[in-house]
Amino acid sequence: MSQQFISVEESLKKHLPEEDRKEVFRILYGRELPELDLTVGATNPLNLELKGYSFSAELEGLRPPRRVRVGLIQNSIVLPTTEPIAAQRDALLSKIGQIIGVAHVNGVNIICMQEAWNMPFAFCTREKHPWCEFAESAENGPTTVFLQELAKRYNMVIVSSILERDEDHGDTIWNTCVVISNSGKVMGKSRKNHIPRVGDFNESTYYMEGNLGHPVFETQFGKIAINICYGRHHPQNWMMYGINGAEIVFNPSATVGGLSEPMWSIEARNAAIANSYFTCAINRVGTEVFPNEFSSADGRPAHRDFGHFYGSSYVAAPDGSRTPGLSRVNDGLLVAELDLNLCRQVKDKWGFRMTQRLDLYSRSLERAIQPDFKPQIVRENMTHQN
Repeated sequence: MSQQFISVEESLKKHLPEEDRKEVFRILYGRELPELDLTVGATNPLNLELKGYSFSAELEGLRPPRRVRVGLIQNSIVLPTTEPIAAQRDALLSKIGQIIGVAHVNGVNIICMQEAWNMPFAFCTREKHPWCEFAESAENGPTTVFLQELAKRYNMVIVSSILERDEDHGDTIWNTCVVISNSGKVMGKSRKNHIPRVGDFNESTYYMEGNLGHPVFETQFGKIAINICYGRHHPQNWMMYGINGAEIVFNPSATVGGLSEPMWSIEARNAAIANSYFTCAINRVGTEVFPNEFSSADGRPAHRDFGHFYGSSYVAAPDGSRTPGLSRVNDGLLVAELDLNLCRQVKDKWGFRMTQRLDLYSRSLERAIQPDFKPQIVRENMTHQN
């Protein structure tokens, strides 16, 4: 990890004069966001990177500001993948529990972890054993029970991405996010709608596309939704959460540098603009090594690691502005203070939702899914006339 590039932001700070840096940041990230005054407490045993920024909105005459603080956690695994399953999971629960405590000290109302945060991202291996042992009930599994206590203690909504075992439907496995209210109760769950079949991402070995649609959860702190990982590549997936009324959409992910990094800073930000809500992009960090080799079906040698998960978690706003990202190498907590009034203000200004023509696209899509569909292509008539 020491050989990994730390971050674009750090490189710009290091190499650009201050005046140029401010202008570059304005062009790249929109308005310059005020930094929050945060603390990790008396000690920082986790060597946690802690950053915070504030998104403001215009003051209104009829509505007070609707400020909420969200927290994004990116983290590496704790124990080697050869250790017992329970030990690996419990070590991660302990680590994340400490980070959630730091989030509480800094006033976080809603927190979300990375995809499958309580286990290594073992889906690259295509091996069922022992990785399916990490799967657990969304409603009363050990991870959910652990977080329920923290949610109630800290008055915090917690979004937890797990490998779900659905015991009511034949032990089916899903990639699922559990939404735990600040009361400590499970509000519900959202499942991953789009499953990758590219490179080492062999996730359809373990679970298939979700069947719960695009639920939005009306919490005490705002209406939230979860677009899990690969769903960020699908604009319609983002759109449906907006149609269902989301104000904040979390994107817990696990993606590596050699595959998706050029797209990472673009997709969640584009979704925030197109759908007039805040987006929170969270990526794993670190390199995870597995006992057995696996191949990518690309002719290259087999290997035991997935590549480097590059972190770089960030928050984007509906006006196109965004925070700098967390680093590519360190465990981190990103705190963002959002004024949710900005969502409606941007809708009023740009009118993207008002002008999106759902009626037009619904008719076009209905035609497109028919077996006898032909693309609407107009070609030049090349018949010669005498």
